[in-house]
Amino acid sequence: MLEPVLMVARLSKIIFLDEADALTNDAQGALRRIMEQYAETCRFILSCNYSSKIIEPIQSRCAVFRFRPLADSDVHQQVHHVAAIEEINLDDDAAEALTRISQGDLRKALTALQVSAALSNDVTRELIYETSATAPPESLHQYLKACRDDGFHSARRRLRELLDKYGLAGTDFVNQLHRELYSADFLSEESKLDLTEWMAEVDYRLVEGGGEQIQLDALTARLVTHLKQ
Repeated sequence: MLEPVLMVARLSKIIFLDEADALTNDAQGALRRIMEQYAETCRFILSCNYSSKIIEPIQSRCAVFRFRPLADSDVHQQVHHVAAIEEINLDDDAAEALTRISQGDLRKALTALQVSAALSNDVTRELIYETSATAPPESLHQYLKACRDDGFHSARRRLRELLDKYGLAGTDFVNQLHRELYSADFLSEESKLDLTEWMAEVDYRLVEGGGEQIQLDALTARLVTHLKQ
C-alpha cells in the first residue's frame, strides 16, 4: 500500500544588508561570491542610499527597487503619530524641524526624535537641531549676513560658533549651507550661483582629505570678498 507523501518546500533564509553602499568595492566583490555560493539556500536583500556605489556584478544579479523620499506631509504626520504613542511632548515647530532634517527619510526623522526624547520628554525645535548635528536655517543665514556685513573676523567667529554648538563636520556645514542657500532672499541669483560653485570646490577638497579649518576659512574669505562688493 502506498502512503501519501507530503512534499515540503525548503524555505530559504533571508539575509538583509543595510547601508550596503558603505562597503568597499573589494568587500562587495567578496559579497558577490558569497551570494553565488549560497544562492540555493539564501536570499539577499541589500538596501542603500546610492545605487551607483553598488558594483555592477551585484546589481546585475538583483532585482532593483527604487523608493522615492516621503512627502513632507507624510513625515510630519508620522512623527506626530509616533510621539503620541510614545507619550512624547512634540510641538509643531519641533515636528517641522524633524521634517526638514529628514529630507524624506522617515528613519532619520525617528532617530532624531528618539535621541531628543532620551534627553527630555518635552522635545523642542532647538533640541532637535542640537542633537541631530544640524544648524537651523536662520543660523546659516546669519553666517551669510556676517560675511556680507561684518567682515572676515566676525564671519569666522560665527562659523566657529556654528561648528562647536551643533557639532558639524566640514562637509556637513557645506552641505547644509548649500541646502539653505536658495532660501536666502537677501542674496542675488548671481551670488547664489557663484557660492554654489565655491561650495562644490570646498566639498571636493574636504572629501579628498583637505584640512577642514583652512578650507572653511578660505570659503569664508571668498564669501566676504564677493558679498561685500
